[in-house]
Amino acid sequence: MIKDERLEQILEHVSRVRSVSLTDLSTSLNVSEDTIRRDIKILSDKGLLKAVRGGAVAHSPIPHHYRAREKHDMAQKRIVASKALHFIKDGQVIFLDGGTSIQALAELIPADMKITVVTHSFPVVSVLEDHPTADVIFAGGRLCKTAFTTIGYETIKAFKNFRADLCLISVCSIHPSMGLTTVDHEEAQVKRTMMEMAGQTIALSTMDKLNTAESYYIGPVTDVDIIVTDTEPNDERLNVYKQAGITIF
Repeated sequence: MIKDERLEQILEHVSRVRSVSLTDLSTSLNVSEDTIRRDIKILSDKGLLKAVRGGAVAHSPIPHHYRAREKHDMAQKRIVASKALHFIKDGQVIFLDGGTSIQALAELIPADMKITVVTHSFPVVSVLEDHPTADVIFAGGRLCKTAFTTIGYETIKAFKNFRADLCLISVCSIHPSMGLTTVDHEEAQVKRTMMEMAGQTIALSTMDKLNTAESYYIGPVTDVDIIVTDTEPNDERLNVYKQAGITIF
């Protein structure tokens, strides 16, 4: 098999099963693990997958810019948002991070619900600016122009002033062994702080983000208490997360 055919088959395999090992690819393609390791490095350098120890993992399929994500997979995000609404109760202080799933959730908060929302997301603030009973606190900082959120020291400092009941985060990538990851270093720091300062963390994730990984580490998957997805909780693909002690909803 020529090199280009091999690279194409590796990409197809990673796209289909999300993560692959050197051993499995070596066996299926009938080449040495060293050859597969070099192939994976080539594909990783091109940004087509993420090389990890012993194999490779798919990148998250979501677009990086918020404007592009607004139109991506919105039906599934609305399913996730409507399920996540179940956990928000009157009187709570909640963190809402950036992300189109979180914006969809903010749009569903009932007009008579009395809550305090702390967020660094401009779209979330825009949704809640006319909410009659929600107290909205904005965590200022430096603008991240691709996410329409604030990031940096000032944002982190703002979140550290609260002890929230819930932290609801929109997942970029989640993997059972590689944990929660994202595409921006400062975004990862903010999300980590939000999770640390909340009593419970709920991750909103469509199924296409599961078993993927990016470069910047937020924390282990066990830092998440609940994963809310767009499929049924008994989906076999979610078993590995249940085994880690995470509630699936």
